[in-house]
Amino acid sequence: MDKLKALTIFRRVVELGSFKAAADDLSLSKAAISKSINQLEEQLKAPLIHRTTRKMHVTAKGHQYYHHVRNILDELNTADLSIIESSTHLRGLIKVSVPMSAGLLLINPAVCEFMKQHPDITIELIMSDQYLDLVEHGVDVAIRGGGQLQSSSLKSRKIFGLDLVLCASAEYVATHGQPDEPEALHAHNCLIYSLSSSPRQWFFRQGNEVRTVESPPSSYVVNNGLALKQAARAGLGVLLTPELFVAKELQSGELVKLMPDWQAEKHALYAVYPYHKEQSKNVRTFIDFIVEYVTTSCDNAQSQ
Repeated sequence: MDKLKALTIFRRVVELGSFKAAADDLSLSKAAISKSINQLEEQLKAPLIHRTTRKMHVTAKGHQYYHHVRNILDELNTADLSIIESSTHLRGLIKVSVPMSAGLLLINPAVCEFMKQHPDITIELIMSDQYLDLVEHGVDVAIRGGGQLQSSSLKSRKIFGLDLVLCASAEYVATHGQPDEPEALHAHNCLIYSLSSSPRQWFFRQGNEVRTVESPPSSYVVNNGLALKQAARAGLGVLLTPELFVAKELQSGELVKLMPDWQAEKHALYAVYPYHKEQSKNVRTFIDFIVEYVTTSCDNAQSQ
């Protein structure tokens, strides 16, 4: 039995939750996956995974073994990377997850420039507003709005702070008027970003005073920022979004800034990555580049 291969197979079965998914992920047959797990259990003389024709269940000993195996494999990967990446020349694959709106407007231009400077790097970019499990999907870096970490195996680094703006189309304002304070939003149709950390709570500050708008009325809830901007431009309601995302529309007058005396809560982009990837020169260099590129681009845009 190839022990390293068996441990890798066991890890992916646990992380992906099925033999078939692990087989697809590792380009192996389902029979090969099952045989490897059987051999591992025979060697350990302990059941790691109970399986039936319909589902599988990781045993308590299986969970215990998984955590040790994951750490060992991560350390081996880090050791390999320390040699492979020891030269100044970068090569290899970096798998990156980014939200759709920020990805198209801010991150993808930076990724393209990074690839021009490092032609032997391959980037696999996943654009989705859903929070992916980095370990399960083999993601090296995720760009996320908000630095809250749901796992102790992850680390984060702030990329850039974004000001939020409350706005609506000139057409909407002409028809429905403007709110003059946060509570007045209950008389308006609010466009909700469903994947926000608090989609049904909007926070505003004026000096030392903070007000919260709970469950603002909405006829449109969506999990994508660009779709929300389109809805706002169509005159469907009031939008709370990073100001950079609507800078052109605000400048042209297509969208109008609302409640200018009130500041919406701050927002920020973070690079999130598995803790063991901190030792990867590819990942460190990529994050450094993204931070510098996005910071410079945003500073230039805000100064115009």
